[in-house]
Amino acid sequence: MRIGVLGGGALGLTAAYRCARAGHAVTLLERQDLVGGLAAGFRLGDAWLERFYHHLFETDRDIVALIDELGLSSRLWWKKPVTAVLYRGRRYQLDDPASVLRFSPLAPVDRVRLGAALALLKLTPSARPFEPFTANRWLRTAMGDAVFSTVWEPLLRAKFGEFHDQVSMAWFWARVYCRTPRLGYLRGGFQTLYLALAEAVRERGGEIRLNAEVESIASEGGTVAVTVNGRIERFDRVVATLPTRLFARLARGLSEDWLTRHDWGDWLGAHCAILGLRQPLTDIYWLNVNDPGYPFLALVDHANFAERDDYGGLHPVYLGNYLPMSSPRFQQTDDEVLTEYIPALQRINPAFDRSWIETMHVFRAPYAQPVVTREFPARIPPHTTPLPGVYLANMFQVYPQDRGQNYSVRMANRVAQMVLRSAAASG
Repeated sequence: MRIGVLGGGALGLTAAYRCARAGHAVTLLERQDLVGGLAAGFRLGDAWLERFYHHLFETDRDIVALIDELGLSSRLWWKKPVTAVLYRGRRYQLDDPASVLRFSPLAPVDRVRLGAALALLKLTPSARPFEPFTANRWLRTAMGDAVFSTVWEPLLRAKFGEFHDQVSMAWFWARVYCRTPRLGYLRGGFQTLYLALAEAVRERGGEIRLNAEVESIASEGGTVAVTVNGRIERFDRVVATLPTRLFARLARGLSEDWLTRHDWGDWLGAHCAILGLRQPLTDIYWLNVNDPGYPFLALVDHANFAERDDYGGLHPVYLGNYLPMSSPRFQQTDDEVLTEYIPALQRINPAFDRSWIETMHVFRAPYAQPVVTREFPARIPPHTTPLPGVYLANMFQVYPQDRGQNYSVRMANRVAQMVLRSAAASG
């Protein structure tokens, strides 16, 4: 069969690889000029560096298995870098039970309460008990006002803005239950994985087309017609890894009932500035910014986790945000972003000077962060769509997670099996 895959991120590439490996003719269409999606990178020194910060957890078994399958295991290593919060101008490590008990902004009784509630989340194997609650309500009730206002409320407000009080506790549970202190990274960048996947598709007769803009999707005459760059391509099956809202705009023939139920919800865009510094900014990896007045919600000091020598001696620092796509930040020039960020960096490290900056890159992406509310599970679309032969697979469907390379790979494995079973059944 001829199978089309729309989107060249982790999900699309893995699905294309599975279908090509099964002997089908696969064509992958990617709008950008490079595969990898939100995990795509750019060259810095001798390595690829992700446009948006990424790492793995020890629970990410699906992507680890894929890395092994492609012969890249020697590049994968694990470390326990420091995660901290910025609170009232000071940095406090907060990434394991011992650091929780040492967290001096809270009274001892509140530290115990914080640790006990986190342990409960870690020991609960399902998100279901938390689905009736918002994160605001559950966290305030379980951990108390002091813990909530010091640790969690600033982070929820910084990440979700006006939606902070609507976020589901099931989403928060997944942030705790599935994460580990030890983190994994693929030396040379995750881009090496996605280039290897693309090459594996090609080696099996598949085609990867970059700069391919999908304009419409329609089922007609027993095939699926995909209009791409003004031309119609026909496939027997199509896997669309597009965001649900974009799929709803491109797909022809979706019912009003389907659109009402699934073309729903709010998304935030990702905005990430990456500075290549000549010297270290901090001695930690991940800094959650709990203090008000900062123009970014997280500072990720990548060279405190990866190998600085890989980046030509530079010290890469991510300054990340999730924002509504209407935010003026997305319209700012790189210089305007930097001008706004420099005073904040000097608050974090008073010695910081603009002269430390050797390189700067700013990346922006829509539909990067769905707002996971209590209503979210009822709105998740199935992988099979009203269009015969068309399957939908995207980050809206990894609930209670909301994103992640591992969950993309897991979903791709599952959807590829659905496509292959369908192909086998049709003879």
